[in-house]
Amino acid sequence: MISTTLQLLVLVSFIVLTIGGNVLVCLAVGLSRRLWRIANCFVVSLAVTDLLLGLLVMPLSASVELRSGKWPFGGTLCNIYISLDVMLCTSSILTLLAISVDRYLAISAPLSHSRRVTRPRVTVAIVTIWALSLAVSFVPIHLGWNTVDYRVQHSDWSMGDEDREGRYCQFEWNNNYVLIYAFSTFYLPLLVMCGMYLCIFRVAREQVRRIRATTPSFARTATAAVAREHKATVTLAAVLGAFVICWFPYFTFFTCKGIKEKTNPPNTLHSVVLWLGYFNSTLNPILYPAFNRDFRRAYGELLRCRGAARRKAQLDCESTHKRLTFSNGHEAPLQPGKQTKAEAEEKNLTLHETNGAPAEPR
Repeated sequence: MISTTLQLLVLVSFIVLTIGGNVLVCLAVGLSRRLWRIANCFVVSLAVTDLLLGLLVMPLSASVELRSGKWPFGGTLCNIYISLDVMLCTSSILTLLAISVDRYLAISAPLSHSRRVTRPRVTVAIVTIWALSLAVSFVPIHLGWNTVDYRVQHSDWSMGDEDREGRYCQFEWNNNYVLIYAFSTFYLPLLVMCGMYLCIFRVAREQVRRIRATTPSFARTATAAVAREHKATVTLAAVLGAFVICWFPYFTFFTCKGIKEKTNPPNTLHSVVLWLGYFNSTLNPILYPAFNRDFRRAYGELLRCRGAARRKAQLDCESTHKRLTFSNGHEAPLQPGKQTKAEAEEKNLTLHETNGAPAEPR
């Protein structure tokens, strides 16, 4: 009972942190002007992927863990659950691939980056990523391409009979199609991304060397712009590294399982690699503020519920600094028809003297 309670607390904590953290990422990008950049559309897409994983997949996976691997919801929902899991994982890796391409363009050709990476193109890229993820997940599983006999897995299940027959909801990695899927949607994009980030860091070092050789006035401006892009690249490289650490064991485990062509009941190793992959969705919202100051500020404003008040205070401060000043040093009124403090005191003194009463000292 104690073990089950601790397991429940850990799983619920994972789910709550995943949902809350990724909601925070979406709100931070949407409400903070410092994060209003086209490239952050990919960050929001990745956060939405992690959020859907926390809302739709992780609760069902937690239910399976607490029931010792048994699936109580029937074969149709099992296939939908597996399809969602595959779709969201594929969307994550393809989004990271798009992010690496954007970073490469931003670092290697910064002057033409704004012309190449436009809002319509980013929109098309995100829609394409989600369409491909949907196609490689729901279509094969619901057509039976991933099974040995090419029949739809779990199609003969009914609700509530898992205790009698001991049924487990698993993705059957038992033919060459699944191996092709693993290499084409995980290992190959991973190799491309790693090579692209190596090129990015080489170009970055060359840019720093060239900037230092330019004139001092231009170097300061160029260094600030390049430094901003470099910080964004380091942040997203950390996100990629976390994705590799969390999901590489999962794909390696199930690739080996597909080669053996034998379906076994879930075991401890299966649970560890699965939830290690899920942990990536919990970790991403932590990595953004850890490596990016703009995200830290946006998080702070949201968590303290001071975003709107702070923006209003900044606007008031800016309007105060823009007030006109008379040549004799007196400030102009903030709005027409309103008096400054000095004018009010002078008028008060004049009224007292006119009425024959001495003015009270202030």
